[in-house]
Amino acid sequence: MKNAAATTDANARLRRIRTLAWLLDNSIPLPGGYRVGVDALIGLVPGLGDALGAALSAYIINEARVLGAPRSVLMRMTLNVLIETVLGAVPLAGDILDAAFKANMRNLDLLAKHELDPLGARRGSRLFILGCVFALAVLTVAMMAIPVLIVVAITRSL
Repeated sequence: MKNAAATTDANARLRRIRTLAWLLDNSIPLPGGYRVGVDALIGLVPGLGDALGAALSAYIINEARVLGAPRSVLMRMTLNVLIETVLGAVPLAGDILDAAFKANMRNLDLLAKHELDPLGARRGSRLFILGCVFALAVLTVAMMAIPVLIVVAITRSL
C-alpha cells in the first residue's frame, strides 16, 4: 500500500509541475504559432516580476528534488533558472530572451530524461535546495536593488 500511495503522490507532483511549467512558459499563444507564458508577462514588471518567476521556478526544482531527481539534474535545473533570471533582468531585450529561453520547459525535459526515484528522494538533499533557493533569492534582491541604487545616484547628482 505504501508504494501505491508514493506513486500516486509522485504522479500528482508531476502533474502539478507540468501544469506550472506550461503556465509559466507556453500558456499564451501568439500569432505565427509561437507561445509564451505568464513568466514573460510578469517579467515585464522590473525586479519584482523576475523575482516571482524565479520563486515559481524554484518551486519546480524543489518538487523535482522530492521526486528523487539526482543532484546533477537539480544543478542543471538551477542553472537554467539562473540564466533565465539574469537574462530577464535586462530591460526589454531580456524579456524577449526570457520568453524564448523557457527554463521551466527545459527543466521538464531534464526530468523526463532521468529516471525518478520517489522512494529514494533523500539523495537530493534539502540543504542543497536551500542553497539554490538562497542563491536565487540573493540574485533577485540584487536585481531589485541595483535599479533603485541607480535611481538614487541619478537623483543625487541632479
